[in-house]
Amino acid sequence: MTNEEFIVTKKNPVSYICQMQFRKSRYTKAQNGWAFYDWANSVYSLVIATAVFPIYFEAVTPESLSLFGRDFANTALYSYSLSASFLIVAAISPLLSGLADHTGNKKGFMKFFCYLGATACFSLAFFTGNQSIWYAIIASMLASIGFWGSIVFYNAYLPEIAPQEHHDALSAKGFAWGYIGGALLLILNLVMIEMPEAFGLKDAGAASRISFATVGIWWASFAQVTFSRLPGRKGEKVGTKGYLWTGYQRLNRVWGIIKRAPHLNWFLAAFFAFSMGVQTVILMASLYGSKQLGLSADKLIMTILIIQFVAIAGAFLFAYLSKIWGNLQSLMIAVVIWGLVCIAAYLMNPDDPRVLIQFFVLGGVVGLVMGGIQSLARSTYSKMLPETVNTASFFSFYDVTEKIAIVFGTLFFGLAIQIYDGDMRQAALLLAVFFVISILLMLYLLFKVKPQKTFVSLKGRS
Repeated sequence: MTNEEFIVTKKNPVSYICQMQFRKSRYTKAQNGWAFYDWANSVYSLVIATAVFPIYFEAVTPESLSLFGRDFANTALYSYSLSASFLIVAAISPLLSGLADHTGNKKGFMKFFCYLGATACFSLAFFTGNQSIWYAIIASMLASIGFWGSIVFYNAYLPEIAPQEHHDALSAKGFAWGYIGGALLLILNLVMIEMPEAFGLKDAGAASRISFATVGIWWASFAQVTFSRLPGRKGEKVGTKGYLWTGYQRLNRVWGIIKRAPHLNWFLAAFFAFSMGVQTVILMASLYGSKQLGLSADKLIMTILIIQFVAIAGAFLFAYLSKIWGNLQSLMIAVVIWGLVCIAAYLMNPDDPRVLIQFFVLGGVVGLVMGGIQSLARSTYSKMLPETVNTASFFSFYDVTEKIAIVFGTLFFGLAIQIYDGDMRQAALLLAVFFVISILLMLYLLFKVKPQKTFVSLKGRS
């Protein structure tokens, strides 16, 4: 199959049908089901990846852990374990997503990773401390692989179920539902941790472990709504020979297409740069608050809740701004704010009596741009794609780019912690460099790269 055959050059019938459905109702059953998966899976990213588990891990493990004859700060080792999980996802997602395109079975692969992640989250309930550190690291890695692996196929559904002009709004709706769902479970978990006796639990540690189990149950249960509404098989049937390499062959074709599309080249480079900073900040924020600023677990969880609710407004705010100013201009605003967040985190002094208020305010700012940058990045990329039924392969490239960025970001952060003897302030400041690089790349994309037909819609109202 040639690159030209790989692209559907005629009007995409799926897009046409979606447009007709949008005229009948604001969102179709499949679109609502797609967005609802954010409600199901965001409890992982909030409770496990961001809020409760990192704080619990830091609390029940010694400050220094030995690995291969070397001592590592527990926060650095945790950061490295995240790097490893994202590296695994980056390595296997091209194969799986290409195979999903070839067999038309995106939903099947999405289910597998969903259940892998949910089961791993549930198993973290058995992590009690020093005697099970490696068990916890492996389980948290599997949970990360399950979450991000399922997101590859989830994102690939967007151009299949909705026309291009609705990608911003539907993407924002998904993130908004995810923030609400994740916040609801986190509130329940916070109440359990603060008042364990009311739930018949021994202490806050036991409540934390129960919260890990609730994530697995929530994720797998609510995902059934999505699986019941998303379309089934669509695509080619894979042959019996060479199917293991289908994903990489298709990814290579996608790379051939991207190399001839400067707007995709420069956007993915900018996306890579700001993803190194954004995802590392999200993943390490609670550890920064607990270890660097000395904030208690309940204060940190309250800050994360503030972030979630502000992020709902942020997702829709930036979707609105994209209609007025354009996607790239709105993304640049978000990236500038992210860079300022890193500088503000560096300037925070744990001895300042106002540090808690400062952390709350900073959390609110993070929430505002977190929803905006994630939602806009996904929808902007979907707008840039050529019309094709092989969306999983294109989104595989997008997801691999993000995962490798997170590998470098978390690895960089962990190394900075080691170099500066556990001081996370310097690591936070260095993350600002990635946002500066991203801004420069997007400025070049906006003013130097000649817009193509597929790029027009990125300029604002069309």
